[in-house]
Amino acid sequence: MKLGAHMSIAGGVDQALDRGASIRCDTIQIFLKNNMQWRGRKFRADEVKRFGALRQSARIAPVFAHSSYLINLGSTNPLFLRRSILALIDEINRADCLGVPFIVMHPGSHMGAGEPAGLRTVARSLDEVFRATSSSKVRIALETTAGQGSNLGYRWEHLAEIFQLSDSPGRLAVCVDTCHLFAAGYDIRTAKGYHTAMRQLDRTIGGRQVVAFHLNDSKKPLGSRIDRHEHIGKGQLGLAAFRNVLRDPRWKELPMVLETPKSDDLHEDVENLRVLRGLL
Repeated sequence: MKLGAHMSIAGGVDQALDRGASIRCDTIQIFLKNNMQWRGRKFRADEVKRFGALRQSARIAPVFAHSSYLINLGSTNPLFLRRSILALIDEINRADCLGVPFIVMHPGSHMGAGEPAGLRTVARSLDEVFRATSSSKVRIALETTAGQGSNLGYRWEHLAEIFQLSDSPGRLAVCVDTCHLFAAGYDIRTAKGYHTAMRQLDRTIGGRQVVAFHLNDSKKPLGSRIDRHEHIGKGQLGLAAFRNVLRDPRWKELPMVLETPKSDDLHEDVENLRVLRGLL
């Protein structure tokens, strides 16, 4: 089982690998630039070279990315939508530069246009991004969401619809967030509830499309539609939900990362990883 955490790229993308190696991560997730900026500085040649060398020496694989939180491919504002599309194209180019295989992305928000219209806009936007990066093999892993506000992606059916509407479904994948799944109403705490949710996944999208998990407990209760991460076993999900995920043989080769609160010394990640490994 490949377990790790989201790591900061402060000081350079290579620094994320140093941080991950320091706490024995098998895999890490990174941002490709400042996640609250539309565009970032170009990577330095030395940090790209060191990134590749460290990835090999630390045996951290895969290293995958999360897109900027600014991006909304379902926006009804033409200027904002254009910025989002260009920002994602830039991130795919950055991922190519580093050899990152996929970028996790929240599907987007419909901003009052309604879910069917929002899903169509997301699919059209992704198609434009894929046309502009046709030589790239980088995939976009649509993340399950809690469904706050007008956010799309809180039902398996939403993700399936984007796959169906897209002209390039082979460039798409899925990232499952345990906190978001629970907040959206999927009760994965019991074996029965977990297997029901996974059968629904198989029926709508197919488990083979899942390329990564975010392992986060939830501060908020089942079906709250509120996205608030908590440390493993300290929230509403409890340990049983993570045991169900970690012991499912279908996911044994997939990277699974924490996105829980942390301080600079990463001791929270160390403890959360210890708890997760104890459930294997």
